[in-house]
Amino acid sequence: MQRRQSTGGEIPAGRSGEELGMWRSGVGGPVPARSAAGCAASSLSDVSRAASARALAAGGTREQPIFTTRAHVFQIDPSTKKNWVPASKQAVTVSYFYDSTRNSYRIISVDGAKVIINSTITPNMTFTKTSQKFGQWADSRANTVFGLGFPSEQQLTKFAEKFQEVKEAAKLARDRSQEKIETSSNHSQEMQETPSVGLCVVLQESGRETPSSTRASSVNGTDDEKASHGGPAEAHLKSENDKLKFALAQSSSNVKKWETEMQSLRESNARLSTALQESAASIEHWKKQFSACKEENDQLRGKIEELEEQCNEINKEKERNAQLSRRLQELETELQDKELELEELRKQGEIIPELMSECESVSEQLQAAEKKNKDLEEKVRTLRTEVEENKHRQTNLKTELKNFLDVLDGKIDELHDFRQGLSKLGVDN
Repeated sequence: MQRRQSTGGEIPAGRSGEELGMWRSGVGGPVPARSAAGCAASSLSDVSRAASARALAAGGTREQPIFTTRAHVFQIDPSTKKNWVPASKQAVTVSYFYDSTRNSYRIISVDGAKVIINSTITPNMTFTKTSQKFGQWADSRANTVFGLGFPSEQQLTKFAEKFQEVKEAAKLARDRSQEKIETSSNHSQEMQETPSVGLCVVLQESGRETPSSTRASSVNGTDDEKASHGGPAEAHLKSENDKLKFALAQSSSNVKKWETEMQSLRESNARLSTALQESAASIEHWKKQFSACKEENDQLRGKIEELEEQCNEINKEKERNAQLSRRLQELETELQDKELELEELRKQGEIIPELMSECESVSEQLQAAEKKNKDLEEKVRTLRTEVEENKHRQTNLKTELKNFLDVLDGKIDELHDFRQGLSKLGVDN
């Protein structure tokens, strides 16, 4: 069934008890499409989530932390759905919170004034370990994937075990709420079906009375027939009359019961309407606080930017001073080096006259050596000419010697021939 409130909002049909409680509180759960403030559902849910985080940070008594740890928080990149985007610059506190009124569990993490995790745990969620120190889970309501980086594997294991435990508890709570909804829906169906049952009873009663009256009016016969047929008919009519009286009494009691249940439903509807009005007023209050916090945040950001500019100028001045000090030290070292060089030059200036005399003697020696060198060069030239002449003579002698050897060989051959001739003559004689 779908019931409308006097404020213009609607109670969604087919919601579970957990979601209805979340809808009534307006914190951390789905917000109706048409609220009393007339804002979009997404903006109201963001404001309500921020309000819930502030209430928890302020120490609200409705939700209590049951497990707390520290980790680096990441979210999946909505554009690529692959890369991780860090949601916190450093490790922040991540806590499990339990709401006893709604019997729900949430994971909440706040970095300063920024809510980076506000995830309601449902039985369909799964926490996955992707490495020894990193785990992740998907939140369909927030339309994102959260990732946590822990400093040790033990903390990751404890967080995963707690997630599984809370998931089982949320599943049990959902099953109980579904049972309550089924019983309430069955009760409402009985309320809808009961008027038709009463109508059938009335029709049966009228139908039964009509034949009996007609039967009584149409009975004609002798006294014997009346005596023979009157006893059983009256008994049957009395029994049917008693049954009809019992059904009428039961239907009247049922009507009273339905009236009390209808009154209770009206009262619950009135309570829901007041709760809706209170939630709308609280949303307006949180909106005002949010705008005030936003203005204060803008002012603080302006002051922070001014301080950052001043710090940048101070850092620049420090860098300039450091550069000047380094330059001054370099100049001092250069001055010391120049003084040492000047002292060395002074010492060398004292040795310059001795060096001049030595240079004069060396120049004289050099001139004498040059003269000797010239004489030696002339001797070398003469020796070279003589060597060339000797080489030429040697070549001539070689040619003459070769000619002489050729002539000598010819003479030796002639002597050999002559000897052979003499030996032949001796043999002939």
